[in-house]
Amino acid sequence: MTIEKTLAFKRHVRSIWISDVHLGYSGCSAEHLLGFLRQMRCENLFLVGDIVDFWSLKRRRYWPQDHNNVVRSILGKAKHDTRVIFVPGNHDEVMRDYDGLTLGNVEIRDEYIHETADGRRLLIMHGDQFDSAVMHSRLIGLVGSKLYDSLLYINGLVNWVRRKLGRDYWSLAAFLKERVKNAVDYIENFERAVAREAKVRKVDGLVCGHIHRPQIKTIDGRLYFNCGDWVESCTALLEHHDGTIELIHYADRAEVITTLPPRITEQAA
Repeated sequence: MTIEKTLAFKRHVRSIWISDVHLGYSGCSAEHLLGFLRQMRCENLFLVGDIVDFWSLKRRRYWPQDHNNVVRSILGKAKHDTRVIFVPGNHDEVMRDYDGLTLGNVEIRDEYIHETADGRRLLIMHGDQFDSAVMHSRLIGLVGSKLYDSLLYINGLVNWVRRKLGRDYWSLAAFLKERVKNAVDYIENFERAVAREAKVRKVDGLVCGHIHRPQIKTIDGRLYFNCGDWVESCTALLEHHDGTIELIHYADRAEVITTLPPRITEQAA
């Protein structure tokens, strides 16, 4: 994906979506997320699943201070004028048992429909519901998680060498997703399944995460939004007060990847 421009960074936006943070996992880029959260103010903060990686925590107890700080930052926003809605994913699926409850000012919803400032209705789900491998076999999902861990370990070694050579960060996982046919087919099938669900549910679009591939696009007349993640991509979706939605990449500063302009209404025209 090419970066189009540097974000004229607005500290106060209407809504933010983040997903696949994987707190409790050593590959989580918690320091970048913390920097992002501290710069931003918003009316709505949507946590679109896999915020805490309980799968990883079962294998290894890992919870450094910066992971604690991310949780404190989110709870602080929930306490001060930000509506925080947590839509659990497959890695924190234990929280789905608490659908409808509010814990520490954080609302837990299995899914949620958000109306943007320009009147578009967006269904918010984590996305594992569209992944047949995870849905039908937890074992396959766990094996996939282990392989992904190994891939990120190799990626870390590659980037250690690149830093020594003065090169920029490069994502091996993202490269493979773009090049390996099975991965490309899986992503395309996933996106089409999301678009079909949006059409069935009679909403304008669907916001999800799960596959760690940030995206804004239109598929069969429905809007597809993927938040990306805070392991490889460090991306988030922002809704501005006019309904404009931007997909941004953050690593010390925010840069726009894709922009969806506000809907043009008859009054605006």
